Amino acid sequence: MASTVGSVLDLRFHVEDAATVEYAAVPTIGFDLRIESGRREIRSLMLDVQVQIPARRRVHDPDDERLFDLFGDPSGWKDSLRTLPWMRTALVVPGFSGETVVQLPMPCSYDFEVTAARYLASLEDGEVPLEFMFYGTAFYAGPGGLLQTAHVDWSSEAEYRMPASVWHETMEHYFPRSAWLRVSKDTFDRLHAYRSKHALLSWERALDSLLDGKES
Repeated sequence: MASTVGSVLDLRFHVEDAATVEYAAVPTIGFDLRIESGRREIRSLMLDVQVQIPARRRVHDPDDERLFDLFGDPSGWKDSLRTLPWMRTALVVPGFSGETVVQLPMPCSYDFEVTAARYLASLEDGEVPLEFMFYGTAFYAGPGGLLQTAHVDWSSEAEYRMPASVWHETMEHYFPRSAWLRVSKDTFDRLHAYRSKHALLSWERALDSLLDGKES
């Protein structure tokens, strides 16, 4: 077996579509990823995929108060709008020759302590600019069919403008008409005691009672 570890293989990546993955352990968006290898026969790819949101590439509404928490006053958005890291995941691509299309599953967090989640939740319409960066190892057929290896480096990139509706549809699919709020253990214990004291049947009723100021 011949090896060429250290060499860089020229692959082309294109993200063509995005949709909710209906059955997964956590909310997941599936991206259709097309990979081109020219005429080279690829035996397999082991990829590390990093996805980020270059927020400056989207026009934002300066009256949208939900963005103030992320970027501050709109007068300073020229400097504060920045690229947000979203997700890092791994993907194993089976063998192909020339090109293939595979699904890249992206688990999504509904934790609003995560900046990317707060940003995506704030966008009701339009598109979300995304940058995909790929790194890893390619196993391919060399001269005489001998198995060889090469690097896929971070210069391998793809861009995609995802409809903001895809993220919202995914969250609605997994958490219908719901949102998640993370609190400290001490705060949870206080809320639990409040709910028990007032015999409230759900956490939602406990929060509504506190917000409406109906109970002391």
